[in-house]
Amino acid sequence: MSAFHIVLAILLAAAAGCLGALAATQWSGEKQSGGGLHDFVHEELDLTPDQNARLNVLEDRFENKRIRLESTLRAANVDLATAMEAEHSYGPKVAAAIDRVHAQMGELQKATVRHVFAMRELLNEQQRKKFDRQISVSLTGTGRK
Repeated sequence: MSAFHIVLAILLAAAAGCLGALAATQWSGEKQSGGGLHDFVHEELDLTPDQNARLNVLEDRFENKRIRLESTLRAANVDLATAMEAEHSYGPKVAAAIDRVHAQMGELQKATVRHVFAMRELLNEQQRKKFDRQISVSLTGTGRK
């Protein structure tokens, strides 16, 4: 195995990790230059003290889940790097490792979407309209309804 192949495997594994992080960021509604959905909800929706308290509970619960899921995604990326290093081609080990990475990315996305809907449930009708608009902008960049 040449140094080139080792470096290539490491770079590809890093790229897969970056793609996973980017997907998670997009689904959570965060933007690279701003605070994302979390800041929008707290700063723009005029939450009541009760809503704020309930939202904090949801956010703490989700943060713990997100950390766990991101850890499993990183582990899946390590498995991908190992498979790429072992096969040096798109073989069965690499294909299976990619499937594991995608499955973990999907679990993170599903958990994030569930969290978004749980947050939405805490809002009144006027807040939900603003929230829905922000979700649309975060996911599409267009503000579609």
